[in-house]
Amino acid sequence: MMRKWEGGDPGVPNQKTPTTLLLTPSGEFHSFGFTARDFYHDLDGEESKRWLYFEKFKMTLHNNENLSRDTPIKAANGKTLPAVRVFAHALQYFKTHALQELSDQTATDIVNEDIRWVVTVPAIWRQPAKQFMRTAAYEAGIGSADNPDQLLIALEPEAASIYCRKLRMHQLVPEAPSPRRLSMRQEEPVEIISDPAVIECAGTRYMVVDCGGGTVDITVHELMNQQGSLKELFKATGGPYGSVGVDQEFENLLNSIFGADFIEQYKLKRPAGYVDLMIAFEARKRNASPFKNNPLNISLPFSFIDYYKKCKNNSVESAIKKYGQKNVKWSSQGMLRLEPSAMFSLFQTTVHMIKQHIANILNNTTVGRIDYIFLVGGFAESQFVQKEIRDAFSPYLKVVIPQGVSLAIVKGAVLFGLDPTIVNVRRSRMTYGVGVLNRFIHGVHPPEKLIVKDGVEWCTDVFDKFVVSDQSVGLGDIVLRSYTPAKAGQACSIIHIYCSELDDVHFITDPGVMRCGSLTLDLSDSKYLSNVPRRREIQTRMVFGDTEIKVTALDVVTGTCVKADIDFLNN
Repeated sequence: MMRKWEGGDPGVPNQKTPTTLLLTPSGEFHSFGFTARDFYHDLDGEESKRWLYFEKFKMTLHNNENLSRDTPIKAANGKTLPAVRVFAHALQYFKTHALQELSDQTATDIVNEDIRWVVTVPAIWRQPAKQFMRTAAYEAGIGSADNPDQLLIALEPEAASIYCRKLRMHQLVPEAPSPRRLSMRQEEPVEIISDPAVIECAGTRYMVVDCGGGTVDITVHELMNQQGSLKELFKATGGPYGSVGVDQEFENLLNSIFGADFIEQYKLKRPAGYVDLMIAFEARKRNASPFKNNPLNISLPFSFIDYYKKCKNNSVESAIKKYGQKNVKWSSQGMLRLEPSAMFSLFQTTVHMIKQHIANILNNTTVGRIDYIFLVGGFAESQFVQKEIRDAFSPYLKVVIPQGVSLAIVKGAVLFGLDPTIVNVRRSRMTYGVGVLNRFIHGVHPPEKLIVKDGVEWCTDVFDKFVVSDQSVGLGDIVLRSYTPAKAGQACSIIHIYCSELDDVHFITDPGVMRCGSLTLDLSDSKYLSNVPRRREIQTRMVFGDTEIKVTALDVVTGTCVKADIDFLNN
């Protein structure tokens, strides 16, 4: 495991580095993670407005319904940059860091071609977001369109699940924090005869709840055999209920105390000061525990206190007193003091949404028995989150929390890279298909869908489904379809792909159905330019059982491959 991240917060153990990127005023890469955050924070107020500072930008891909290659991301100073470039800068930093670290540790010059790269994404991300990540990785020099197999896209809860099935009992967090015993006598050594695995038998069914910074991802798996193959029992689900929600609640609290207009102004005019304030909150957020009664003091930057006085002609202390909540005070040391109940209330909405989502799956009749819940991800290190989920679900099944939960995903991703076939059966997150013409049946098809071509009655806009939402799809399962170009000698054929979260849809014009991508068939084979057959049949083979949708195509007459691309970013 690579844990050599430069910088970090005093008193906060960091196994990961924050998603923060700093570019120079001219848009060149400067730094990433703690280094970026600390350098930006130390910039002079006016100077900082020229630099491009991005943080917590991963959620752009989840929140944007119309994601494309041109989707912008806003920096702290209000300027925008194409999201693909921002992500590429971050991935290129990881690539350089990893190659350097590997070369140092092995005393060998490890180069890009020696590596199979695995990039993890939330399972609830749609196909455009996954393709976007692949595009950004190619731009960063991780894999390429000519060598796509060098890069695997892994789903975060799936990677965590692969890791969890190998866990031993000693790798778990105990039920509740036990007080340490102080003893002068050396403890007797305890001999561990055997350390059983948590999951030992085929047929064990378990849920992985991956609580990250932006999203919570949930997947349900069954262990199929002793080799550890996994079958997905319920399509990956979740939502934007990550730890960023707690930060948002803290910002809402600041808005309530000091006024939303002031906080917005402070963010724009003193961006480095705002970063400083959120660093102070982050440290308190991580150390907050339901088992401690002491209040949490958050240091307000001098620039905050000074700017408030200038803007409002009033003191920060009087604003907090005017707010009038007993559990939020101004401490004599000049800090914003939150009682444990105030800190807990900042977690409440987000944690409630996570519990609700878990309960919905447990109550779903199609899921059946579940033996364990594994709680993983960076946000799962919070003792608030651990206690709330244990309290809610321990009466019904075993809640298991691995030690070092925030690294479960990245460890599982390595196991996935070594064997990408480990998940044998997945559930389709959506219904996918194309619009076709079918023979019109009176009394069955709606009259408005009737069109007549060459004297034949056709029903238009019929949704020809390749795969249905929540359908079980095995690894290597193929959906075959044949297409005939509309005109002889056509050099290219483009087929629009539609999707829906519903399974019971019949037409591409039904509510909830949207155009999500296009399948392009390259028909410019030189053999056909002079001798074009009257009817040319192209057979497409689509694979839906992988983490990404893949397609190949075959010219039936000649038996040769046709270049086929599936694009979810160019609608």
